[in-house]
Amino acid sequence: MEDSARHLMFHAVIVLLAGLLAGIPYGKAILKNRSERHIAAWRLAHAALPMGAILLLVLSVLFSSLAVSQYVKWSISILFIVSAYGFMVALLLGPVVGYRGLTPEGPLSAKMVYLGNIMGAVASLVGTLVLLYAAWVSL
Repeated sequence: MEDSARHLMFHAVIVLLAGLLAGIPYGKAILKNRSERHIAAWRLAHAALPMGAILLLVLSVLFSSLAVSQYVKWSISILFIVSAYGFMVALLLGPVVGYRGLTPEGPLSAKMVYLGNIMGAVASLVGTLVLLYAAWVSL
């Protein structure tokens, strides 16, 4: 396995762990009869982070099939790792501070949730475009 794939796999496991651990505050929110919005925010974190981790794990396995340079593979790896951590910050911080991060308005904590969402979205979009290029070249 190449270094870029190993790094992708390592960070996938961290994101997976974070997503699974998000089940703790999710369960507590249910037991304490928190608002539906609060419960939904933790449910999203508990479901979306493991899904993102699975994406990273699948990508790490696919790297050996890509007929592109190490530079391209590292680009894909770094972009998807940045995306995963951006979304991880947004999804874990959002329910704690009570903001969804859809706009940059509000206190610093709301801006951090928004920045995490923007980093996640932009990095995954660019990473997907680079992955599309790698898949095309590898046909």
